[in-house]
Amino acid sequence: MNFLEQRILKDGIVKEGNVLKVDSFLNHQMDVALIDEIGKEFHRRFSDKEITKVLTIEASGIAIAYAAARCFGVPMVFAKKAKSINIDGDMYTAEVESFTHKNKNKVIVSKKFLSPEDKVLIVDDFLANGCALQGLISITEAAGAEVAGIGIAIEKGFQYGGRSIRNLGYQLESLAIVESMDSENGNVVFRAQDK
Repeated sequence: MNFLEQRILKDGIVKEGNVLKVDSFLNHQMDVALIDEIGKEFHRRFSDKEITKVLTIEASGIAIAYAAARCFGVPMVFAKKAKSINIDGDMYTAEVESFTHKNKNKVIVSKKFLSPEDKVLIVDDFLANGCALQGLISITEAAGAEVAGIGIAIEKGFQYGGRSIRNLGYQLESLAIVESMDSENGNVVFRAQDK
């Protein structure tokens, strides 16, 4: 069992509707030492790639992407969910649906931050159905950049997102893959991994 799985068992809360709350340490209040460890682990798993950018989607993926980008020594870019007046020029866009928030957002990345020369590591906190990842992949490919890998903190292995992304041929590395969880007794079972 790895460090993230141990933390999920200690502080994660299973709620009805296949919701795993990790807001006390990952995506509301953040344990910065844990976030740093996640960044180091992504660096270890993708060290054979020539990563030039780390890409995520706001908001929960930002801290994890920052930690990974810091380890690689490259810029971190995040797709914004709303256009503001200080974003100008041409943009890449994708529509993504959130499993957690049950809504659709158009996400944008300025074209000046991704180029065909980039080898992109896409990073996010959760993977359920894969909609956010599909949007980030489409933005990366629209830029002519290469998706060099995908790093996920927690994957819900019982949902189809991880399988569909892997079937597309991408190297997807999830630090904790939840095989099943039970809101009645709070149990979480992880998929065994050789990492």
